[in-house]
Amino acid sequence: MTGSETIPDRVTATDAAIELIRKLKSIHGPVMFHQSGGCCDGSAPMCFPDGEFKTGDQDVLLGKIEGSPFYIGRAQFEYWQHTQLIIDVVDGRGGMFSLEGPEGKRFLTRSRIFSDDEWKALKKAEEQNPLISET
Repeated sequence: MTGSETIPDRVTATDAAIELIRKLKSIHGPVMFHQSGGCCDGSAPMCFPDGEFKTGDQDVLLGKIEGSPFYIGRAQFEYWQHTQLIIDVVDGRGGMFSLEGPEGKRFLTRSRIFSDDEWKALKKAEEQNPLISET
């Protein structure tokens, strides 16, 4: 990264995750993701047909992976705001409501802490276009 002009993505995906997302989109059409910190399926990223999971004021749109919107619960965002989420995929059963379950795979969130330069670039960009609205 050169200087603070490059704004890092808050969410990215590994090649394996992108491959699975493409497969799910070919089966189900457009998809969306939601990362919560709640009960049931824990804090696994969940994949749904686009629009099936209703987002609200307590959700933050982090970005898109493979063209699919990725939301996170506001409380989780507050906790993880200093990290880049890296969506990966591993063998095993995912969340029972998540689309990848029948594929024998599950999405998994990995993370890394933003560098000081990345953090400054993010904060500057988000001053102009906040992720969380102050309503």
